[in-house]
Amino acid sequence: MLRLAHFSDVHLTSKKLGWKRRDFFTKKLTGWMNIRFLRRGARFKHASEIVEVLQRDFRTRNFDHLIFSGDSTHLAFNNEFAVAAQKLHVGDSTLPPVIGVPGNHDYYTLESHQKQLFEKHFAPWMVGERIGEHLYPFAKKVGGAWLIAVNSSTANRRLWDASGAIGGEQLARLVQLCDRLDSGPRIIVTHYPLRARTGRVERRTHRLRDHVDSLETAKRCRVSLWLHGHIHRGFVLPASESIPFPVICAGSCTQTRRWMYNEYEIAEGSLKMLRRVFNPDSREFEDSERFELVLPE
Repeated sequence: MLRLAHFSDVHLTSKKLGWKRRDFFTKKLTGWMNIRFLRRGARFKHASEIVEVLQRDFRTRNFDHLIFSGDSTHLAFNNEFAVAAQKLHVGDSTLPPVIGVPGNHDYYTLESHQKQLFEKHFAPWMVGERIGEHLYPFAKKVGGAWLIAVNSSTANRRLWDASGAIGGEQLARLVQLCDRLDSGPRIIVTHYPLRARTGRVERRTHRLRDHVDSLETAKRCRVSLWLHGHIHRGFVLPASESIPFPVICAGSCTQTRRWMYNEYEIAEGSLKMLRRVFNPDSREFEDSERFELVLPE
């Protein structure tokens, strides 16, 4: 039996953000105003404390591996990445190993994308088999399953655009990579969802733009499970006629009143999921909903 923990959308920040003059007229100004004046920052004001509690769970609940689905920062400043990597204990050998992908807030500006700030600070979470020198996708076998990290985040220029895309070149490499993999469930790890909790495609400014091609590629790659973040309320979509594998959203592990992460137990083609929710009274994560799903062969 394989035991996994899946968490996402941490949104840690630093008191010293390191503004540069050119940042003022970029998306960082809009994001900063969103945090300060539209109360987004208040929704994550307990993030540091909750991450400490989360780390205790990771140390004591006997996980084989951890999965991170992106958004370690608010605005993708280098100082924020440094704080996030420290508080998430990136590279700590006393914790279970982790596989991670960036979220749209980790690629909030073109600068963070071009300098690969997430990839530099979270390098220990990006170990796996690749196609040539390309960073994404990469795959890692854990127990009898393959965890396949796919980057769906992009540096968007429009202030209101929180959409993402995997891109045709990466999807082509994903097919090549999957052709190399041996037997075992194939689990996609990404930031963006294929569908919202309603089963419908998300709104245009928040969706995976190439969701049609991504789904067709996942089918071709015989994917067994799609894990993601981006939407801050967790949900489960069982396999259906249109999507022949389950899709699971981890939600946000630090947003006030939505704080949660998922535990998975995978054995003999089945997945048992337990949602763990933070209790502000006990200051601990506690058991919540349970799901059991069949993974396609």
